[in-house]
Amino acid sequence: MDNIILVAKKAIKNQSKLPFSVYSSHKEQMITNVPIIKPLLIFILSGAKQLGKSGSVECLSGSFVFLSNSPCIDIRNIPVQEEYFAVIIDFDKEDFSELPKNHAPYKKYFQGEINPVLASALCQFMEFSSIAPSQILKLRKKEILEIIYHSGYKDICNIIEPPSMSEKVHSMLSNDVSCDWPVDLIASNLCMSASTLRRKLKSEGNNIQDIRNRVRLGYGLHLLQTTQFHIGNIAEQCGYQSQSRFTEQFKLLFGMTPREIRKTKMLD
Repeated sequence: MDNIILVAKKAIKNQSKLPFSVYSSHKEQMITNVPIIKPLLIFILSGAKQLGKSGSVECLSGSFVFLSNSPCIDIRNIPVQEEYFAVIIDFDKEDFSELPKNHAPYKKYFQGEINPVLASALCQFMEFSSIAPSQILKLRKKEILEIIYHSGYKDICNIIEPPSMSEKVHSMLSNDVSCDWPVDLIASNLCMSASTLRRKLKSEGNNIQDIRNRVRLGYGLHLLQTTQFHIGNIAEQCGYQSQSRFTEQFKLLFGMTPREIRKTKMLD
């Protein structure tokens, strides 16, 4: 796993916008209510990851976990020998288009081992990320899915669950966090009236403002994990006029403050 970590660190050092993310920490992170908007493939390269309130799902170094789109999930990142390190790739529905179709029940997640072929494909994907055109990278992403499928993990065909109305709205707002997204615009993009949209969201126990807050805070969590931006700057990028308001809402949703998250990424 050390070689993959070196490739990942080299890639993020040389390029700011990449088709993958790196999450690392030197202290334990316990983050609640993390939204998973797109199917998410997480390669655990150092440390361990636990999922669920009781940590019922454990993913150790040298393994991967593939998460389906989900409104929220509790995550615990645990350093081992000083560091937790993971590479994360999100996927769109069309990325799965060439995989076989079946009618098995949807899977919330599945786990597997990072075999040598998958490790090589991941390294190539990260190395190509700074030089290859976007279309080549899309093919590389599909290649990773094919490798997982042909490694015996047939559950990959059942990881995409049809999005709820709340997830559709969440995904739309995530495409441009800086936009205010008035309800009429959201409804128009979904080809329905504002009243119909509100009614559908209410039936799912949701509303526009709550989704808007989760989108902004989720983006803030991502920036805290992947950049060294000042917390005040992150709050501003997430649409909050004050850092204190951002911190208050962040703590309510994720169970940790932005400063506590930032401290997990720093060695004593």
